[in-house]
Amino acid sequence: MMKSSDLFVKCLEKEGVEYIFGVPGEENADFMMSLEKSDKIRFILTRHEQGAAFMAEVYGRLTGNPACCLGTLGPGATNLITGVADSNMDRSPMLVLTGQGASTRLHKESHQVMDVVAMFEPVTKWAHSVLHPDNIPEIIRKAVRVARTEKPGACHIELPEDIAKEQTDVEPMHPIRFRRPVADDKIVDLAFNKIRNAKRPLIIAGNGCIRKRASKQLRILCEKTGIGVISTFMAKGCVDMDADYCLYTIGLQSKDVVSCALDAADLVITLGYDMVEYHPHLWNRNKDKNIVHADFLPAEIDDNYHPEVEVVGDLAHTLWMLNERFEKNGVPDFNLSQQAATRRDMGAELALHKDDDAEGLIKPQKVLWDVRQVMSPEDILLSDVGAHKMWIARHYQCHEPNTCLIPNGFCSMGFALPGSIGASLVFPERRIMAICGDAGFMMNVQEMETAKRLNSNIVVMVWEDKSYGLIAWKQTNEFGHHTDLSFNNPDWLQLASAFGWHGHFVNNSRDLQASLEDAFNESGPSLVVVPIDYRENMLLTQRLGDISCPI
Repeated sequence: MMKSSDLFVKCLEKEGVEYIFGVPGEENADFMMSLEKSDKIRFILTRHEQGAAFMAEVYGRLTGNPACCLGTLGPGATNLITGVADSNMDRSPMLVLTGQGASTRLHKESHQVMDVVAMFEPVTKWAHSVLHPDNIPEIIRKAVRVARTEKPGACHIELPEDIAKEQTDVEPMHPIRFRRPVADDKIVDLAFNKIRNAKRPLIIAGNGCIRKRASKQLRILCEKTGIGVISTFMAKGCVDMDADYCLYTIGLQSKDVVSCALDAADLVITLGYDMVEYHPHLWNRNKDKNIVHADFLPAEIDDNYHPEVEVVGDLAHTLWMLNERFEKNGVPDFNLSQQAATRRDMGAELALHKDDDAEGLIKPQKVLWDVRQVMSPEDILLSDVGAHKMWIARHYQCHEPNTCLIPNGFCSMGFALPGSIGASLVFPERRIMAICGDAGFMMNVQEMETAKRLNSNIVVMVWEDKSYGLIAWKQTNEFGHHTDLSFNNPDWLQLASAFGWHGHFVNNSRDLQASLEDAFNESGPSLVVVPIDYRENMLLTQRLGDISCPI
């Protein structure tokens, strides 16, 4: 016999859970006492439940396995929900653990009691309360399986305080992984023939392509065929930025240089494409594109996205099957001149301000050029949400998958600082950088203490404009001006010092790269603040509106 909370922890251990991030409360005290005895799971105390959820999300995105975030009932649970929703819509596996009042008082008005399971149902793949201690092994086994299954996401388990104390004699279930189903040969033949008969095929790679095996097979396909790849924000690095077939990133609302290749394509092959990122009405406005959809799941129904062929099954295996067919039948003489011109022109865009030496305000393009220079191919950049996210998406390109983490499904501000702490736990040997706006950074600023307590080797860069810059950009685009979106900031160097961080304020473009190297060579967390030249926002908008495609 054992206490239910002990069984709960043993089941998590059996599933290979390494970390639980969170803020405990009275109603999960038994669980915390049981967790304290575990030598396999590390509990990371955070300063806010939202930060815990973002840390667990990044762990899931980088490993493919769920970590847990934990909160108590009521306000602890509601504090988790933004990070949980972000994880679920960005397709990161996660387990959400919340306490609850005793089951004997859930049917009536009671202190802090609310229907937490119902609250989590819209933002998770599955949510359930433990009603009997003997069901714990099945519930945890199901939650982990559902969280890991394509498309990955969050699952919620509630453990009432009286259930946690009960005795049980059941044992944890042994996890058995299943192999994903694969696409039918005849469907792959149809897709292969569509590609072979096209003159200007093009690939849009989505979030599904950052799975390690899928990225490997995609690169083999592109090496064989030369077909160009445009990545969504969350698919960065699925192909190497230095490869001739890498056509960089798409996802801005306005027409960009890479849109020229998409306009010229007579067949669009979507791989792991997720329309929560980049809606098809932005690239198939006339509904006339020939589309081959390949993904783990069938296509979402949408008037602007109506594929002629859907190849449903394990994406890596689908790509392998296509590679086998090209190996056997040879590669047609595709016309890839438009793609080459697109890569040339976009490459020039990325390098346009690399030698900028301005003082005072620093251009976003220059910042990201220098960041790329100090980051190796395996290092990890995390973007928060704001105007800087658009610049990172457009100008920071990658060599490897999962080396630029952008929240682009749910798009929650406050992601990058706690997320970088999670990333540093997974890859302590890599350089980890978070880029935040001054607004997003302050939303989870309390996690500076967590980073210092863990001595996380992270660099957090803040782009200071003293405004909600993305909202100002969008309002100005539509209305010609923006509402009052300005605010004041703390003294950044005093803030860094107060939390025990290293601090750097860089207002000279010439000094930026050296300052970043200094920050990365310091032990523990470092804050780097740059006054950003967001006059470039509207200049970019004007230029995107005037883009003419090369022939």
